[in-house]
Amino acid sequence: MAFAITTLLNGCGTLPDRLDHSSPSLQTGKIDRQTNKTKTQLYAQHKAWKGVRYQLGGLSKKGIDCSGFVSVTFKEQFGITLPRTTRQQAQKGVEIPRAQLKAGDLVFFKTSLNVRHVGIYIEGGKFLHASTSRGVMISDINNTYWRKHYWKATRL
Repeated sequence: MAFAITTLLNGCGTLPDRLDHSSPSLQTGKIDRQTNKTKTQLYAQHKAWKGVRYQLGGLSKKGIDCSGFVSVTFKEQFGITLPRTTRQQAQKGVEIPRAQLKAGDLVFFKTSLNVRHVGIYIEGGKFLHASTSRGVMISDINNTYWRKHYWKATRL
């Protein structure tokens, strides 16, 4: 019971490495290849998990919450271990302006007073996440709901 309450208050759900968001001073080709690789990995994760139902505290294809999905995705696709909860994940990485989002950045939302939501930015305003209503899916960060609740983004 205490776990469920803590998880609810913390929102849905040691970085050995970081995603390679190469500095602009490096060759553009390397940046494009890394970004494309990250997008490909995120779309593959979506394909494998699409429609898996939302379950608070869940960590499997039987049910998963938003922070659990982010944690599982980073471990499976990038070999990066992230904390389990949205609150802890929001403390990792460097905060970046929304206009500078790149594939693999974490996007955070304040959906109510004490509830946070997290997803992974892909491209073109799209992000991958575990929705409470529709399970694992890709949504548009610019739609009315997400735009209204946007909080911040971080880059690992």
